[in-house]
Amino acid sequence: MFLASDPTDAARLRLGQELHEIQETLQQAKHRERFVLQQQLSIRPGDISQALLESEPTIVHFSGHGTSNGELCFENESGKIQPVKPEALAALFDLVSEQVKCVVLNACFSETQAKAIAEHIQYVVGMNQAIGDKAAIAFSIGFYTAIGANRSIREAYQFGCTQIQLEDIPEHLVPVLFEKD
Repeated sequence: MFLASDPTDAARLRLGQELHEIQETLQQAKHRERFVLQQQLSIRPGDISQALLESEPTIVHFSGHGTSNGELCFENESGKIQPVKPEALAALFDLVSEQVKCVVLNACFSETQAKAIAEHIQYVVGMNQAIGDKAAIAFSIGFYTAIGANRSIREAYQFGCTQIQLEDIPEHLVPVLFEKD
């Protein structure tokens, strides 16, 4: 499941390009029949529970903005930034921990959020600082190429970081993987 938020009062992101690359990567995958990519754009905090309950995804990918204090930026009713604290999303993912196996937070400064969610979800990827669009998209391409080839989440994470390096982008150490104890 691809969830995206690009509030109007934040810098524009290339979320459509990232979604397109993920779709294309999974369509070309050796095991493409195993995947159904559902998406929800302009996501608001109230939409998250509904999306998780309706779709019952095993991988949840959030793409958007994060703040330096670890909040993810969703949208409010007016399309403006609506920050969500790490403990709030962690509590939500605790409720769906039987179905969700991996969460990818492709947003700046999402490491704090990832740590909190990893208390409940087996694998969580976050970003330990700001990450540019090119690096975020490259990570997604590498990650889902490996997922589509039936590789483990750990290996997919490594492929994502390596894809950033292959594209000669210096941010390959920004993504971090957390595993539930």
